[in-house]
Amino acid sequence: MANLASVSELCQMCVCGVQYKPMKPDDLKKAPKLFAENIKIGYTPEYFVMGLSSGSQAQIYSLTPGHAKRLLQYLEHELKNFEEQHGKINAEWNPNIVSPMQPGKMPGELS
Repeated sequence: MANLASVSELCQMCVCGVQYKPMKPDDLKKAPKLFAENIKIGYTPEYFVMGLSSGSQAQIYSLTPGHAKRLLQYLEHELKNFEEQHGKINAEWNPNIVSPMQPGKMPGELS
């Protein structure tokens, strides 16, 4: 589980020039949550688009390149803290792996 102080700090971050009111830890506990089974990211010269999906539900987010970079830095920071407390996460990203959730032929069927 994410450190509530860190998540609260994240909720206070400035987004598109608007300062949001801090989220209280109890509010965070009550907020609806969706497990992200799949994440897709695309980009243009002006912005990044990130889609998080679970089953038939999806949420799409647009970020400036600066916000995308800060999200990466924040995730790296939190993952480092997590691994210091719980041990190394064994995960490898491979852009050539076809998700079983994607329609179309699986790698063995591509002949």
